[in-house]
Amino acid sequence: MIKNKILALLFSLMFMLTSCGEYQKILNRGTTDEQYKMAVKLYESQKYSKAIRLFEKITPAYRAKPQMERIQFMVSQSNFNVKNYALAGYYFDRFAKNYPKSSKAEEAEFLSALSYYKSSPSFSLDPTDTNKALESFQKFIDKYPESKRLVEANKYYGELRFKLEKKAFEIAKTYYRTADYDSRNYRAAIVAMDNLLSDYLGTSFKEEALYYRLKAAHDFAMKSTNRRKTERIEEALKAYEKLTRNFPNSKFLVDSNKMSAALKKEQKQLVKS
Repeated sequence: MIKNKILALLFSLMFMLTSCGEYQKILNRGTTDEQYKMAVKLYESQKYSKAIRLFEKITPAYRAKPQMERIQFMVSQSNFNVKNYALAGYYFDRFAKNYPKSSKAEEAEFLSALSYYKSSPSFSLDPTDTNKALESFQKFIDKYPESKRLVEANKYYGELRFKLEKKAFEIAKTYYRTADYDSRNYRAAIVAMDNLLSDYLGTSFKEEALYYRLKAAHDFAMKSTNRRKTERIEEALKAYEKLTRNFPNSKFLVDSNKMSAALKKEQKQLVKS
């Protein structure tokens, strides 16, 4: 039994060495046709990294030839399968543009968007790929309203949109939290919250955004000089009214009511002075 296992292992090792030798031989000295056939064979065997090297080598020779459509799709799919997602997104997008009448054009456009989705980082990092994915999914949804992938595309679109909403909200909150060190950040927080609410209508952060907008306006008014305080108190009270109008049973109501009372008390004292 042990002897059979050893023999099987030796045969496997010899096969691997032979295969590697054949791959290197064709990669370095094979004809274009041999390289193409081996690249397809490796692709179908799911050996994508090796297939990519061969496809890259033969691409110049197959430009404007019928095989190029197939090559370009396999290159895109190979990069996707080895998790080179940003590159896969680019290649799938290029395939769809180069072959708009291809039977794989719809699939390529979906996979381009999905590739950018998978390369999209945490909400706190650079949103470039997130924006690319969002734009790509929106384009796909508009172009293929009857697609069997529509539900999946809408799901990913929603997740990406939430990621950008969260980023905008966290930036606005950071302005508020740092305003003690730089009072200009109160105004920046108010503007950032307003932008969030206008850019993302129906955002799940709406209640909290209105609350932090009120907090920023309240603190800004109360820390202002008397010359600017009246105007800023009025702005803060409008922020309170907007929060309570949209969320009459807000979870922030107790604190919001306290801020409103403090603002009105300060307003009365300014009238007396």
